[in-house]
Amino acid sequence: MRGVNKVILIGNLGKDPELRYLPSGGPVTKFSLATGSKWKDKDGQWQDRTDWHNIVAFGRTAEVCNEYLKKGGQVYIEGRIQTRSYDDRDGNKRWITEIIAQSMQMLGRKGEAEEEIPEAVEEPQMEESKTEDDDLPF
Repeated sequence: MRGVNKVILIGNLGKDPELRYLPSGGPVTKFSLATGSKWKDKDGQWQDRTDWHNIVAFGRTAEVCNEYLKKGGQVYIEGRIQTRSYDDRDGNKRWITEIIAQSMQMLGRKGEAEEEIPEAVEEPQMEESKTEDDDLPF
């Protein structure tokens, strides 16, 4: 049985997206996303918490994110979580956890000026190996 790796986030961009290109020529965009939560502590006082997420988008999603998303803007992201390692400038191994965006939808507040922008962008899913269940009509 396969596992499930699905992340759904709604939050605000911490900075403008950064577009780069892979050696293969494919676009990749990175940006930070803040999500928040509120709760009452044992003394009845409201507490706030902000979590920051590193978002990475590839292909057409990367291009749309770079073109239309701006610092402070609200966005809905669906993707998967991924942890990878790299060596820093001093040769130390570092780990980073990122959300690989597979689908993105821009959200806005009422009254904001609307541009002609695509509402949602979804990366095509990788084709799975065909099984006998694939022949079922439902």
